[in-house]
Amino acid sequence: MPFSLKHVNYILAVERTGSVTAAANQLFISQPALSQVIRQVERELGVPIFDRSSSPMRLTAAGQEYIHAAQQVVAIHTNLTNRISEIKGEAHGTLRLGISVQRGMQILPRVLPEFMGRYPHVRVELEEFGSNTLEKMVLDGSCDLALITTTPSNSRLRYQLIENEEILLIAARNTQLARSIPNGTPLHIAQAKEERFISLAVGHSIRTVQDRLFLLSGIQPEILLESHNFEACRRLTLALGAVMLCPDAYISRVPDLDLSEKLNAYPLLDGDMMRHFYLCCRRDMHLTRYMEDFLTILRQCLAQS
Repeated sequence: MPFSLKHVNYILAVERTGSVTAAANQLFISQPALSQVIRQVERELGVPIFDRSSSPMRLTAAGQEYIHAAQQVVAIHTNLTNRISEIKGEAHGTLRLGISVQRGMQILPRVLPEFMGRYPHVRVELEEFGSNTLEKMVLDGSCDLALITTTPSNSRLRYQLIENEEILLIAARNTQLARSIPNGTPLHIAQAKEERFISLAVGHSIRTVQDRLFLLSGIQPEILLESHNFEACRRLTLALGAVMLCPDAYISRVPDLDLSEKLNAYPLLDGDMMRHFYLCCRRDMHLTRYMEDFLTILRQCLAQS
C-alpha cells in the first residue's frame, strides 16, 4: 500500500478533532481536499477508517488499528530526525511545544528568552490548545512536549511533575454568593447553583473538572457563555456578574489589581481540588539535548517566581 507521512498526519488530525472541518482548519487545507485524502486512504486499505454516522466521527475497528500504527510511524520518524541531528552535532531542529494561551502568557516570556539565547537555531512552534487536546496531540505525534494540567492516565505517555495548583471558585463582588459569603471562605460548588457560570470550552481540563463537579453535586447551573480564552472568561466573570472555576496560579501569577480587588476567591470542599501541572511527552520519544534543557530552564524560572 502506498505510504504518505503527510496523509498519516491528516488522518491523525481528523481522529483528534473528531471532525473533518475542524481538522481542515487546523491543517490549513480545504475540507474537500481533506475528505479526498480520507477516501483515498480508505480505498487503499479496503475498509473505512471512520464511522461517519456519528458526531463527532468515531473510528471503526480498522480505523483504531490504523491510528495505533500511524502514531508509531510518526514517533519513529520524529525519533530518527532527532537522533540524526544529534549525531551530526548540530543544535538545529524544531521544538513543537503545546501550551494553553493563558499558561503561555504566564510562562513563555520568562522561559523562551533564555532558551532561544542558548539555542538560536532551534525553531519553536507553539500549539495553543486546552490540556485534553494537547495530550492527544502528544500521543499522535503532532506535538513534541506539552505543558498540561491533568491526571496521568495514559501508559504511553511520560509525565514530569512541574508544580501543584488548587482549583478555586471566583465570583464577581456583585453576585449573591459574594454578598453573602466572605472572601476566602471554603465552600461546596452546590452553594453556587443559582449563579451564572462563565465556562471554558470542552477540551480544557478545568472544564472536565467543572462538569464532573456539577454531575456529582446534582446541579445544573446556567452556563452564560463558553470560551477557549481563559483571560476573556476571567474578565467576563467580572463584567457580567458571574462565577467561574479558576486555578490559583492564574490569580497569584497574574498581577491585576483591577480584577483581584473586584473578585472573591473561594477554596472548594468538593473532594480533592488539587491539580497537577506536568510536562508531557511520549514514552518512546527520544528527547534531544535542547528539549531536556527546555525543561531545566522551565523549572528554574518557576522556582524563581
